[in-house]
Amino acid sequence: MSKLYDSADAALEGVLRDGMLIAAGGFGLCGIPELLIEAIRKSGVKDLTVASNNCGVDGFGLGVLLDSRQLRKMISSYVGENAEFMRQYLSGELELEFNPQGTLAERMRAGGAGIPGFYTKTGVGTVIAEGKEHKDFDGETYILERGIFADLAIVKGWKADESGNVIFRKTARNFNVPAAKCGRLCVVEVEEIVPTGTLDPDAIHLPGIYVHRLIQGQHEKRIEQRTTRSRDSDTSKKETA
Repeated sequence: MSKLYDSADAALEGVLRDGMLIAAGGFGLCGIPELLIEAIRKSGVKDLTVASNNCGVDGFGLGVLLDSRQLRKMISSYVGENAEFMRQYLSGELELEFNPQGTLAERMRAGGAGIPGFYTKTGVGTVIAEGKEHKDFDGETYILERGIFADLAIVKGWKADESGNVIFRKTARNFNVPAAKCGRLCVVEVEEIVPTGTLDPDAIHLPGIYVHRLIQGQHEKRIEQRTTRSRDSDTSKKETA
């Protein structure tokens, strides 16, 4: 069966439902599956829980799902660049499960490997540890973190072949690989699709066995923040894209 779909809407047809858990790749605006996010917005599904390093920015990336009130909960690490995220969280409209960045990555990796939980020292003695099982190993205290088993993974790659083998470009690998692997169904958007056998097997970052549906599309590639300095001044100017 072909994994290729004509559009993000087609690739998500029959997949989305209210209340599902979605794992999303990306870091800031680098490597975010913007086409699939927009398709989710248009679908109107609600009460979603999304596991992602962050929630995009105001009006772009996962931020559009905040604007449309489709998110019930975020499982995230970095939430400091989205004013609407902050407003909804502080007002009690949005639930947040805060994770240290490495813990979140490992929770996704564990889910993809079929591991239900693992112990880590990260977060011991902080609010992160509240309500979690504690266990001592060799005189050190650890907390139990659960693996993430998502209903759907949405991922952005650079290039893929028709069998779904994916290459990510530079830092766009970030959370995309662990997010892809922890989804029961994984949909990937890429900039280019080539015939099977074209890609060097040693260059593959995500094997096609993890990829169920694949689309090709044009991407905006916004710059999250731009810092500039005038030629005749040492004063820097920061812009938010």
